[in-house]
Amino acid sequence: MLDAVLDWFAIKPDYDLNIMTAGQTLFQVTARLIEKMQTILENEHPDILLVQGDTTTTFIAALAAYYGHIRVGHLEAGLRTGNKYAPFPEEMNRKMTSALADFHYAPTEHSKQNLLREGYPEDSIFVTGNTVIDALFYAVEKVRGTPCPLPELAAADKSYKRWILITGHRRENFGEKFANLCEGYRSLAEEFPDTAFVYPVHLNPNVQKPVYEILSEVENFFLLAPVVYPAFVWLMNRAYLIITDSGGVQEEAPSLGKPVLVTREITERPEAVKAGTVKLVGTHKADLIKEVERLIADPTYYREFSREINPYGDGKASQRIVAHLLSLPAAEK
Repeated sequence: MLDAVLDWFAIKPDYDLNIMTAGQTLFQVTARLIEKMQTILENEHPDILLVQGDTTTTFIAALAAYYGHIRVGHLEAGLRTGNKYAPFPEEMNRKMTSALADFHYAPTEHSKQNLLREGYPEDSIFVTGNTVIDALFYAVEKVRGTPCPLPELAAADKSYKRWILITGHRRENFGEKFANLCEGYRSLAEEFPDTAFVYPVHLNPNVQKPVYEILSEVENFFLLAPVVYPAFVWLMNRAYLIITDSGGVQEEAPSLGKPVLVTREITERPEAVKAGTVKLVGTHKADLIKEVERLIADPTYYREFSREINPYGDGKASQRIVAHLLSLPAAEK
């Protein structure tokens, strides 16, 4: 799923860990990652290892660097929900990565305060904004004014009054919660036949099964394979509103002036909730339907929800991080 993103940004990796197998568990991912990272770090002897986000790869790469006495810089540091199982396993991945990191590149002041409360030295924390906003601004300029990049949606672009973009992949929602959300989406599609519901479906079987079982026969529901990054940016820009459990989308959509409904009970990104551009709706069908109905029926509410306010950065996070790395004394680089 990452290959197309790398191609679009013209990034060619020197190494591909290539650990993915069908139905793999977190135990298997962790075991394969630590061995692969050992080989790379012993070959390259880096002065600093940068890790981004809260995936298992992020934590295990930081752990491998620690074993090799290599400094770690953590991008998107300091996000917290306070619940180690929500999101799972991301909440503990980022907390354990913080414990291993030498430099914490926090996206917001709120994230910095989280780290300070946990006892990390203030001179190790740098508020930079989030690099996802850098990538978004770059992508928006490239796709602005272009036609629909997905042939299967070309007709829908002109046939429906509005589009609603949906994504979902969180482990803590698998099972009954995910099925409940899909039932809610189906009810909304039936209530609003003039609206196209566009859903790039994650490849995880726990997502694929309920989505296709419940939504595949709904006429105004468009189930897509995962789309490349520029196409997804185009879809976000085209959407009337976005329903997601993704952390990254919570950060990106406010820059595009799009209301975001988050199908989670708690978020590690409270800044957008506080700004009024993101709202937690949980996984209950009735709550989801009520909020979508209001956004469609109440133009004033929609306008208040659609303000282009983004607390996650100005598109210059990467520059700040690079500037800090270059400022380090030679012995520390």
